[in-house]
Amino acid sequence: MKKENLYLCMGSACHQLGVYEVLPKLQSMIGEYNLEDKIELKGSFCLETCSDGIAMKFRDKVFFKINPGNIEQKFKEEILPNIN
Repeated sequence: MKKENLYLCMGSACHQLGVYEVLPKLQSMIGEYNLEDKIELKGSFCLETCSDGIAMKFRDKVFFKINPGNIEQKFKEEILPNIN
């Protein structure tokens, strides 16, 4: 089974907004839900949404305003229900 890519913007604006606090939380959730064989977390260059906060992309959808406080909720609501 081919893994689906989950991209997390690692551009300079997202770096300044705390992406390195979001990254370990995403890694932890992928492990917690046993998704290592279904999702590959990848860093992305700028997703061109700098004014909308940290960005994450799954399939064709880009999620904005990601932060350490809301990443778990976003993951549970937007990513988990879409994993086959």
